[in-house]
Amino acid sequence: MSKRDYYETLGVPRNASDDELKKAYRRLAMKHHPDRSDGDEASEARFKEAKEAFETLKDPQKRAAYDQFGHAGVDPSMGGGFHSSGGAGFGDIFGDIFGDIFGAGRRGGRGGQARGSDLRYNLELDLENAVRGTEVKIRVPTYQSCETCSGSGAKAGSSPTTCQTCGGHGQVRMQQGFFSVQQTCPNCRGRGQVISDPCESCQGQGRTRHTKTLSVKVPAGVDTGDQVRLAGEGEAGEHGVPPGDLYVQISLKDHPIFRRDGDDLYCEMPVSFATLALGGELEIPTLDGRARLKVAPETQSEKLYRLRGKGVRSVRSGHTGDLYCRINVEIPVNLTQEQKDLLQQLEDSFGEGGSRHNPRAQGWSDKIKRFFEDLVS
Repeated sequence: MSKRDYYETLGVPRNASDDELKKAYRRLAMKHHPDRSDGDEASEARFKEAKEAFETLKDPQKRAAYDQFGHAGVDPSMGGGFHSSGGAGFGDIFGDIFGDIFGAGRRGGRGGQARGSDLRYNLELDLENAVRGTEVKIRVPTYQSCETCSGSGAKAGSSPTTCQTCGGHGQVRMQQGFFSVQQTCPNCRGRGQVISDPCESCQGQGRTRHTKTLSVKVPAGVDTGDQVRLAGEGEAGEHGVPPGDLYVQISLKDHPIFRRDGDDLYCEMPVSFATLALGGELEIPTLDGRARLKVAPETQSEKLYRLRGKGVRSVRSGHTGDLYCRINVEIPVNLTQEQKDLLQQLEDSFGEGGSRHNPRAQGWSDKIKRFFEDLVS
C-alpha cells in the first residue's frame, strides 16, 4: 500500500513552518496516542503515520529530500534515493506527454527482474518557461552499472555460475499431492545464477551509487502534472539488468500576474473610477508583450474581458487558449482635503439626478424597502 503524503497526513500546507508542523503533530499525537486509543488499531496506525511524517519533515535535510523526490527520497527500503520500486512503476500509470500516456510500463519476465526501477524527479518551472518550452539540467542520484565488474557482480577473473537449485531457470516447482506450485528459487532469488566471489566495488550487486547530470528538454505548453519521460535514465537493476526510465514531474510556480487554468490565463487589473466612468484605453500584459484594451464609458467594476489567442498553446492538441482580464475599480487613498471636497461635490451632484446616475443602487434601495414592508405586513 502506498504511503500518504506527509503534509496531507499532518494536515498542513507544503510551506508550513516548523512551528506549524509541531502544532499539527501534537494535535494528532494527543488524539491518537496509544495511551488514549484504548487498543484502537486504526488510531494507533494514525499515530505512527503522523510520527513518521513529523520525524521526516522536522529535519531540514530530510524535508528537502522529501520535497524533491517524495517518499523515495527518505525511505531506505527504496534505495535511499527517490526511485519507485515494485510492480507498478510511474510508466504503468502515466507514460510521457508525447502520446505514450498509458503504454509505458514495467516489463516483467521470467528469471527475475527484467529492468531497474523507474525514477521520478520533481521539476518546478516558471510559467514563462512552461509556456515557451525550455531545457533544464538536473542532477539525479541513482544506481548505475558497476564499472569494475561491468554489472555482473562477480570479482574480476571470476564469473557467476549456474544455480544448482533451479538449474538456471530462476524458478522451482513444489509438488504437493495433485498440486504443483512454481515459485521463485530461494537460492538465487530468481536470477538463475549465483555469485561465489562477489565484486568488492559493488558487493556483488552489479551496480553502484552515482549522481549524474541530465539535460531535460521541456516542450512548450506543459502544465502541472505533466511528465517528461527519459527512457533508460532510471535506476540500473542488479547484476546487469537494464535501467528503468526517469519521469520528470512538472509543477508550475505561482505567477505574480497570471493564473493558469488549462490553456487559458487569467489576470485582474485595478482601474481608476474615472477611467471606468469616462472610458479610456488600458495597457494589458500578455506573455507575448503588451496589448491595448478599450474600455467603454460607464463600464462597471468586475467586467471580464477576453483576449482571444493570448493564452497557452496546448502541448497535446496545439490549440491556443485565451487571456481573461477582470477589471476592478481602485478606490483612491490618502486623499487631500481638496480632493475630499471635490468628491463630496460629485457625490452630491449624483443625488440630484436621482436614479439616473445610480440605477443599480436605486434598484437595491427599492428591494430593501419592499422587503421591510413585507415583514411589517
